[in-house]
Amino acid sequence: MHILCTNDDGVLATGLRVMASAARPLGSVTIVAPDREQSATSHSLTLHHPLRSRRGTDGSLMVDGTPTDCVILAVNALLEERPTFCFSGVNHGPNMGEDVLYSGTVAAAMEATVLGIPSVALSYAGPDFESIEGWEAALSRLLEQLTRRGSFPESTLLNVNLPPMDPADVKGIRVTSLGKRRYSDSLTRALDPSGKEYFWIGGGLLSWAGGEDSDFRAIEEGYISVTPLHLDLTNYELMEEVRGWNLEP
Repeated sequence: MHILCTNDDGVLATGLRVMASAARPLGSVTIVAPDREQSATSHSLTLHHPLRSRRGTDGSLMVDGTPTDCVILAVNALLEERPTFCFSGVNHGPNMGEDVLYSGTVAAAMEATVLGIPSVALSYAGPDFESIEGWEAALSRLLEQLTRRGSFPESTLLNVNLPPMDPADVKGIRVTSLGKRRYSDSLTRALDPSGKEYFWIGGGLLSWAGGEDSDFRAIEEGYISVTPLHLDLTNYELMEEVRGWNLEP
């Protein structure tokens, strides 16, 4: 088995190093990751300047682009053989609910899925990123179970969130749906030292909502959350209703 590991926190991130180590008992591992922080880049591509890659002292390949760039370059140019699986993460922070629309970690797994490679996005749902170090053994067991199938359903990836706790205290694994995330006061408006106005997106108060099977509830209750995500965003239940709108050009 040949495993591609990538992320959006950059090639030096703790989560990537731990995930790659956890994957090595399963087969050969190649890291192709951004050379710097690329969080919240979603599924963006670099189109307006050339991309470059270089090899680190540990053998990993770093790319001066987005997580999606990394997967495209890895599969089409940098790797000698096509990956059997792609693991993206472990992200420094959760990727639940609407996070999956912004996450570079999830986008990298999505791009691999687009290319026909079974993929898993993994995230740690806590602020103490160094605690990911303690997850290596548990991650290795989880990845072994996920790859045991050999393939995933077509156009589907798995989005995994790890609860911020000692792996020995985890209650189990839940298969979940996406919850709903709401931020308040997440836009800062201020003046810089020269008196010019600027805006800063981020921060604010976070609240979650969703059913009993939602990802955030599983994390709150001490479970690993595994959410199947499908690339087809079509709302099939509304197709007939929209046809009834009699839209005209």
